[in-house]
Amino acid sequence: MRQAFLEAGKIVGTHGVRGELRVESWSDSPRFLTQFSVFYNKEGQPVYEVESSRPHKSLLLLKLRGVDSIEQGDMLRGRVLYFRREDAKLPEGRYFIVDLLGLSVVDADTGQQYGELTQVYQTGANDVYEITAPTGKKYLIPVIDSVVLDTDLDSGILTIRPIPGIFEE
Repeated sequence: MRQAFLEAGKIVGTHGVRGELRVESWSDSPRFLTQFSVFYNKEGQPVYEVESSRPHKSLLLLKLRGVDSIEQGDMLRGRVLYFRREDAKLPEGRYFIVDLLGLSVVDADTGQQYGELTQVYQTGANDVYEITAPTGKKYLIPVIDSVVLDTDLDSGILTIRPIPGIFEE
């Protein structure tokens, strides 16, 4: 079962004198987090109502209702913010990394199972998936259309057409 609440990022400091917070975004971009009007605590309780938010460099600047001074903002430093999965809108073909981890990786042509997806590296140009074979050996594949053909979260299968030589000993 998929987690109902996902980590959005961590409050790392204040910005200005009116309680605006600097949030280290744990998503592809701080802009993604501007879609939420409420953030939650670890237990899933809605405790942070958003007054405004905007990206600033690699951070999200966030103004929460009831946080109106530097002192109030500093008390929240280090807190992790969560968002409700059902409130998130992802573009077609985009996935939360937490949902990809553990997928079985299968060859589109032969049906051979290579292992499971154990890590996602965000390199800039394209993501790279780490696949761990049953033997424990790790392989890296680029996340490009010619290699990753289908991602089926419901069945737990990632279908690929590997670049020749990647899985050969």
